[in-house]
Amino acid sequence: MIIISALIDFIFHIDKYMGTIIGNYGALSYLVLFLIIFLETGLVITPFFPGDSLIFVAGTFAANGWLNIFLLFFVLAFATILGDTVNYWIGSFFGENVFAKNRLFKKEYLDYTKAFFKEHGGKTIIIARFIPIVRTFAPFVAGVGKMNYVRFLSFNVTGATIWVALCVFGGYFFGSIPWVKDNLSIMVWLIVFSSVIPFIYEYFYMKNHKK
Repeated sequence: MIIISALIDFIFHIDKYMGTIIGNYGALSYLVLFLIIFLETGLVITPFFPGDSLIFVAGTFAANGWLNIFLLFFVLAFATILGDTVNYWIGSFFGENVFAKNRLFKKEYLDYTKAFFKEHGGKTIIIARFIPIVRTFAPFVAGVGKMNYVRFLSFNVTGATIWVALCVFGGYFFGSIPWVKDNLSIMVWLIVFSSVIPFIYEYFYMKNHKK
C-alpha cells in the first residue's frame, strides 16, 4: 500500500518531483527519465508508471532552461522504442503462459489489449501510445502473436516519435506560458485524466461490441 500511495503521489505531483530529480541528479536526470519511460513501456508489471505527464512536465522544465529539449526528445524517444522492443521479445519468448504463473500480471489487461489489436490491427502499436496500460501491453501482445518484427519496428518507431514529440514539445512550448508555469499541477491532472478517456471509451466500446 505504501508503494502504491507513493506512486500515485509521484504521478499527480510529477512537477514537484521533477525539480527534485533535476536538482539532485543534474545531468544524470536524463538517465532517470530514460529509466522511468523504459519501464513504463518495456515491462507489463509497470503499466502505471507515468508516461504522458512525465514527458510533458519534462518539456516544461526544458522550456525554463533546466534541460536541453533536443537531448530530452532523443533520450525519451529512444527509451520508448527500446522499451517496446524489449516488451515485444519478452512476449515472443514467454508467451501468455507468464500470466498464468504470476499474480503480478493482470490477465484482463492482456485480454483487453488483444481485443484492441483485433479491432485496430497493426496500427494498434501507434494508437496505443496515447492510451495508458494499452501502450504497455500492446508490444507484448504483438510478440505473443509473432507479428513480423520489421513491421512491428516500423510501427514502434513511428508511434514513439509522434508520442514523445507531441508531449515533450507540447510541454516545451506551453511551459513558457505564465499560467501554465504557475499551474503546472493542474496541467498534470488534466493530462492524466484526458489520457484515461480513450481507455474508458475503448473499454465500453469493446464491451458493447462484444455483446
